[in-house]
Amino acid sequence: MNTLDYKAEAALYLGSDWQTALDQGARTFSSAAKAIRFAMEEVPPVSLRGALMVVEGRSYSPLDLRSLYRDHTYPLLRKQDRLARIVEPAEA
Repeated sequence: MNTLDYKAEAALYLGSDWQTALDQGARTFSSAAKAIRFAMEEVPPVSLRGALMVVEGRSYSPLDLRSLYRDHTYPLLRKQDRLARIVEPAEA
């Protein structure tokens, strides 16, 4: 069961391993949904290896981030959905 509050502020640590991610510090996001979208759509895969997202004192691993992004409750449009809207042919 997904109990993440997608609207809560989030801290996202990125790095090729966990220690590097902590050493580099967190990027903060106004919502967990935005942090997840950034991690899944913008970050190079190598930087996700040591990723850690912290929301309301709870930690989420790279596998958790992928699962949350794919979950039907994820509130933002995914990249492929946004791109599909752009390339849809205009109605005749």
